[in-house]
Amino acid sequence: MEKPKFILSGGGTGGHIYPAIAIANELKLRFPDCEILFVGAENKMEMQKVPQAGYKIEGLWIAGLQRRLTVDNALFPVKLLKSLLKAKKIVKQFKPDVAIGTGGYASGPLLRAAGTAGIPTLLQEQNSYAGITNKWLAKKAAKICVAYDNMEAFFPAGKLVVTGNPVRQDLVDTASKRTEAIERFGLDPQKKTLLVLGGSLGARRINQLIDKELAWIVAQDVQIIWQCGKLYFNDYQHHSDKEDVTVLSFVERMDLAYAAADVVVSRSGASSVSELCIVGKPVLFIPSPNVAEDHQTKNAAAIVNKDGALMLKEVQLDTQFQPVFSDLITNTEKQQKLGQNIKKLAKPGATKDIVDEIEKLLNSKQG
Repeated sequence: MEKPKFILSGGGTGGHIYPAIAIANELKLRFPDCEILFVGAENKMEMQKVPQAGYKIEGLWIAGLQRRLTVDNALFPVKLLKSLLKAKKIVKQFKPDVAIGTGGYASGPLLRAAGTAGIPTLLQEQNSYAGITNKWLAKKAAKICVAYDNMEAFFPAGKLVVTGNPVRQDLVDTASKRTEAIERFGLDPQKKTLLVLGGSLGARRINQLIDKELAWIVAQDVQIIWQCGKLYFNDYQHHSDKEDVTVLSFVERMDLAYAAADVVVSRSGASSVSELCIVGKPVLFIPSPNVAEDHQTKNAAAIVNKDGALMLKEVQLDTQFQPVFSDLITNTEKQQKLGQNIKKLAKPGATKDIVDEIEKLLNSKQG
């Protein structure tokens, strides 16, 4: 077989980037001499994170539509046209065998260009409610890998494969890294540790909550690793001066952050939910209400209904957070039960299963 070539696109947020990187890493393991190229959106976080992971990336001048009238919206048709032309050029020069999209703005033009050029394309949809880009691309896609059942509502049933979401392989065994994690974050091994996750960009309402409740949480003999996101870091970094509080804009070693945590407070984006299932820690989900079809609440509810996590909506935080958190952090039995139940919902083989599908497309193309 000739050296296979794969082109991947997904970005805007960590929820699209890390699944793409996980797929690329698995492709490298399976086809050590393969060539991999990423395509992202200029000025978005993938332009830094992908090279850090060791892969080449090309940028497109593309952004999503805003929900209000903005200059960006007026420029959208121009950006889309330019991005389609550049994507077409990239595909023509790189000549990929298979194109893979994990959602986000840049994957639209790239996978559209690949599909038009007759290259088999695979989509990976992380959420229980399909994103606008993937719905647009579904007609030309050869395979669509999903994490939830009943996705026929959005995609042709014959193309669907339920694989789960790809996660970083370094999360599969965090238990053995506990000592390293305690040292890395300078924690007291005798105290409980709360890990607060607001997603790669940050979650305003979670940050406001932790800011307001910080003194109370620390008074429960709890230490905090608080990932507030790069948009909010300047507002909250001063709290790092306090004992038992570490404020980070971004967590470079997520495996160690999870290893250190006794309890996690998190948004319920698809990628976060998949990671939390793998690491099996007790979680309090606070879904973002500002997403299409309220899919974060649906993601969290799927876990809560199986007794694998707790959930509070943003409107409940002022009255419910203290009693719910206090009960969770002091109840070791409850922590163990939630951790065991969420772990039962994990799909640790998701990345390998997705790459199996990519391999089938490669074989049928080369055959």
